[in-house]
Amino acid sequence: MTSTEIRPRVTTAASAAAPLAARHFQWRLEFETDPSDVHADLEAGIADFVLVDTRSREAFAAAHIPGAVNMPYREIDDTILELLPPHRSVVVYCDGPACNAATRGAAALAALGYRVKEMLGGLEYWLREGYPVESPESPAA
Repeated sequence: MTSTEIRPRVTTAASAAAPLAARHFQWRLEFETDPSDVHADLEAGIADFVLVDTRSREAFAAAHIPGAVNMPYREIDDTILELLPPHRSVVVYCDGPACNAATRGAAALAALGYRVKEMLGGLEYWLREGYPVESPESPAA
């Protein structure tokens, strides 16, 4: 092979066999959700999860998803057991893809025994979808 030959990047590593790929993607869905699914469940009144904003109190006060509770990831410890029902799943979010507060919050909540999913894209992708937020300028109806 000469240095001018073009090598494939996508298929250099073979794709996984279908059963393995199915398990992988199902596994990801057990840990992640997206703004569209969260919004659809909230709009439908499906209350089988608690939506937790893991950003700072200041960021939450500036704008947050309606119905979310603020639980800054740095403050998550066993005292929150009084605030979150242990039988309910939790969905966490933060600012967006470059923010890991949701991941940190999810790890802390899971360590306390909660079933947790992270909302991919956070508030940034929620807003990109055109979904409403509560803020001092636009409180939720």
